[in-house]
Amino acid sequence: MNSVNLVAAAEALTEHWSPKVVGRVNDQYVKVAKLLGELTWHKHDDEDELFQVLHGRLRIQFEGGRETVLEAGEFCVVPKGTLHNPVADEECWIVLIETVTTKHTGDVATLRTRSIEQQLA
Repeated sequence: MNSVNLVAAAEALTEHWSPKVVGRVNDQYVKVAKLLGELTWHKHDDEDELFQVLHGRLRIQFEGGRETVLEAGEFCVVPKGTLHNPVADEECWIVLIETVTTKHTGDVATLRTRSIEQQLA
């Protein structure tokens, strides 16, 4: 039962778009990541995904031209099956809460895709 400072955990990251697992609650992983630029359009057929901004600003684009902008302290839940694309115009630090079965880039594989083994390292 150790405490985790989410800001310090995110600050320590050296790669963008490479989430690291910092905790687990039942069947959910708590992850931190640094983002810059855009990831890729993707969806998670069976899992919701929570994005919370610790530092900076994150835009999440949704199919149909809609988007949500998150500032530090705000979060958004992306429902399962929703096509989305996270975009950080400037460096952004986030917390992700995802079911342990959630694939990093969902139904798409890119050079930025990280396996759960890489996220646990």
